[in-house]
Order: sequence, then structure tokens, then C-alpha cells
Amino acid sequence: MSKRRDDVLGLLGVERWQPRAAAQPVVAEPIASPVPAMQAATPAVAVAISPPAPTPFLLLPTDASFVPSKDWSELRAQVADCTRCKLCKTRTNTVFGIGNPRAELMVVGEGPGADEDASGEPFVGRAGKLLDEMLKAINRSRAVAAESPLVNAASLPSTVTQSVFIANVVKCRPPGNRDPEKDEVEACRHYLDAQIAHVKPKLIVALGRIAAQRLLLTDEPLSRLRGPLHQYGLSQTPVFVTYHPAYLLRAPKEKAKSWEDLKKIAQHLKAHV
Repeated sequence: MSKRRDDVLGLLGVERWQPRAAAQPVVAEPIASPVPAMQAATPAVAVAISPPAPTPFLLLPTDASFVPSKDWSELRAQVADCTRCKLCKTRTNTVFGIGNPRAELMVVGEGPGADEDASGEPFVGRAGKLLDEMLKAINRSRAVAAESPLVNAASLPSTVTQSVFIANVVKCRPPGNRDPEKDEVEACRHYLDAQIAHVKPKLIVALGRIAAQRLLLTDEPLSRLRGPLHQYGLSQTPVFVTYHPAYLLRAPKEKAKSWEDLKKIAQHLKAHV
């Protein structure tokens, strides 16, 4: 039967099973270590990592196609009809500025708040009243009469004593009184440049960190910006940075420092007028 079975399996092409030899265990050869076992590890060297430098506040590319009017009344009308940024969708009124358009001193704040948006005038309410008192301390005022539509700004004398012009870096209120964004600042910079070119102030006073940073294109803190004299734009107009009146209302102990700033402002004007 065994031979016949083998013949049948052969015809079917089926190999006959045969027991295989037991597999021999494979012994892995040791792998040589690239580092001798007794070699001391190289001690780690501490590397001092400097903190990243602060990123400067950079503006978006300027829209060269837009040219603000050199005429004061037309410039005011351009601001009133402005739709150059998204703030136009949420404003009640634009806030062009107030004061004498030939003033020696120009005060620039951050942007309109709720009261300013409702009235169309900068620095009203408690902060505005404190600003008026600060200006009064150096024999200055906002000269509301000079902004009357009945007064032709071009007919005003080149200097009107004891007057200022007050404006903001943006002419519309940012929702919720948030900081103005880059595109909003850039959209309004044309207007601010035109105002400065028209007023030709002897000194610009920036009120608070945001106004100072946006004017000077920097992210430096107020503590570093306050004190030295800076310059603005191609005109190289001197800029002095001090506290915002709203901050002084929250931190009355800083009013002594503010008074020192006011005295420096008065001294600069006296020396350059």
C-alpha cells in the first residue's frame, strides 16, 4: 500500500511529507558599542538664550492713491464722509478735532470714546475736563471759537496765543474702546499728517501709550517713551509723551509726574516760539 500510495501522490503532484531536522538556534553576535563603556559622557554646556527682541509696530502699506485735501474745510468733509476702514460701520460721528488750526501746540490722543462718538468732539467727559485743567495750568486752551464754521481758518493769524489743537490718531471710535488696529491707524494717518502739515505745531504732545506708539511706530512701553523728545514724520515735528488724562483719573498719584511733564512742555514752547 505504501508504494501504491506513493505512485498516486506522484501522479497528483503532491509531495510526500517527510520529517524535517530540528532547527538550530541562531546566536546573535554582539554589536560593538560606538562609545567605550568606561568613557565619561561629555558634560552638557549651558547656552544662554536671549529673549526675542520686541516686534516694532509696523503699518500696512500706504494707499498712495488717496490724497487728503490741503483745504481745512474740505479735509473736515473728507473725514466726515470717510469709509476707508471698518470703523465707519459702527461710528455715530467722526471726530475731526477741535481747537485753533494754527496752534503752536497740538495734543494727540488715541481715539474717540463713547462720549466723543456721541458728540463729535475729542476729549469730553471727565477725561476731557481734566485735560482742560492740565492745559490751563500752562496757560493754554482748546479755543473752541476757532473751530466755529463761521470762522475762516485761512484768515486766522499765524499764531493765536494760549491755544491748542486737539486730535486723535483715529477719527472714529473703535468698538468697545479697544485699541485701534493697524489698518485703522493707517487709514487715518493721511488725515493726521494733513492736520499736522496745516497746523504746523511747534510741539506735539502724545497722551498715553497707544497714541505715542501709533505716532512713533514703536512698541516701546510708556515708561521708556515718556521723558525724551521724539520726532514725528518727514516734518520731524518734536513729540513729547505724557500720561493720558483717563489714566490720571485712575492713578491720581501720578499727577505729580504729569505736572513735571507739563512744565517741560511749557519750557519747550517758550524756547521755540
